[in-house]
Amino acid sequence: MQSHNALEYDYTVAKMFTVAAIVLGMVGMTIGVILAFQLAFPQLSNLAGEYGTFSRLRPLHTDSVAFGFTLSGIWASWYYFGQRILKVSMAESPFMMFIGKLHFWLYIATVAAVVVSLLLGITTSKEYAEFEWPIDVAIVVVWVIFGINLFGMIGIRREKYLYISMWYMIAFYVAIAMLYLFNNMEVPTYFVSGVGKWYHSVSMYAGTNDAMVQWWYGHNAVAFVFTTPIIALIYYFLPKESGQPVYSYKLSIAAFWGLMFVYLWAGGHHLLYSTVPDWVQTMGSVFSVILILPSWGSAINMLLTMKGEWGQLQTNPLIKFMILASTFYMFSTLEGPIQAIRSVNALAHFTDWIPGHVHDGTLGWVGFMIIAGIYHITPRIAKREIWSKKIVEAQFWLQTTGIVLYFSSMWIAGITQGMMWRATDQFGNLSYSFIDTVEVLHPYYTIRGVGGLFYLTGVFMWAFNIFMTYKAGKQLEREPQTATPMA
Repeated sequence: MQSHNALEYDYTVAKMFTVAAIVLGMVGMTIGVILAFQLAFPQLSNLAGEYGTFSRLRPLHTDSVAFGFTLSGIWASWYYFGQRILKVSMAESPFMMFIGKLHFWLYIATVAAVVVSLLLGITTSKEYAEFEWPIDVAIVVVWVIFGINLFGMIGIRREKYLYISMWYMIAFYVAIAMLYLFNNMEVPTYFVSGVGKWYHSVSMYAGTNDAMVQWWYGHNAVAFVFTTPIIALIYYFLPKESGQPVYSYKLSIAAFWGLMFVYLWAGGHHLLYSTVPDWVQTMGSVFSVILILPSWGSAINMLLTMKGEWGQLQTNPLIKFMILASTFYMFSTLEGPIQAIRSVNALAHFTDWIPGHVHDGTLGWVGFMIIAGIYHITPRIAKREIWSKKIVEAQFWLQTTGIVLYFSSMWIAGITQGMMWRATDQFGNLSYSFIDTVEVLHPYYTIRGVGGLFYLTGVFMWAFNIFMTYKAGKQLEREPQTATPMA
């Protein structure tokens, strides 16, 4: 479908994943806020019988945000910018169009299966890998179909060179495929022994080996869902939104290879002071500290892209989102390596400082980038300007306040916990009981809940603004070249 002067890109699939990202963001983060208030006020666990308990809702929250909101946002962006970077329209290939839609609908069916199974308490109890084998098989099928689209589009491209965002998308694809397959090797018990439910399984690995494979996977789920594809997003959206070229292409490639080589070996830092061999723990710590270099390489490259154009921060709220996202990425990738140092980990492990670190990255870096990306693509898909700039501005400040409340309360709570757990009297007895620490932390848990509520309110404002843009946004005569038009 070629026009006289430019390609007519087809955003059907991008639009479908945009809706999924918004809906799963609202659902996943609502559950997160409920969980935060359950920790502060435990009686809230009794509101919906077994289906409202912390243990049922917590995996549903992590998976719907990590693999629902985040993956949908990444795929919405891919189906938008993939065509542009490769100079090929989905409309030109009925096969690619079919694969894109198949990808979406199979993914949604899998999400539904995940929600039902986790609410029913059907779980393998492995972090980020809770799904039983039938769902794992479905996820592999979804991933293969996404791969057919990714590499198919690369195969029929007109653009000779692959822009850096494509490198990160390919790494995202290959690494997750490898990680998911190896960590989710499981034995269906019914078919092997005739015992238990047909869908039940046990891990193929046992004990310490299981822990090592799990955290090789668990940490790299962060690396290749929360990091690599989000860097692909910012390398596309920040130059497009600001009209500035990427500061250094060489730095982007150096940081890419640094990240690829180092990240895969950092997972052992989750298992310090455990039964895994000392060399695995040391390797996890050392590679985690080295990881600061490629992480900051990417983040500094993004910040320097705005060199001489910092005035755009005052006029364009999307630049605010993206620059603060890079800043949170820097915070998070300094904090993680610090926590991976043995002496710090001795204090931090099992405390609330750990979820504080995770949410610093997910809310600030991942959340802000997906929000900004979808704000950027909406006027270009809908051919309408964003319905309200005031809402975008208010959302930015509300969510930023929410993140600061969240991570600062969890830092204080975590370090307080660590100090109280190890405090001893002159006879070497523990100074505090476990319940003492729980009581002391109550105000910080409440602040965390309020911070989460602020962020969640911002997500609903975002959803409302996108909806109103489609419904009532002012029609655009032509596609904006740089800054996203807002009423």
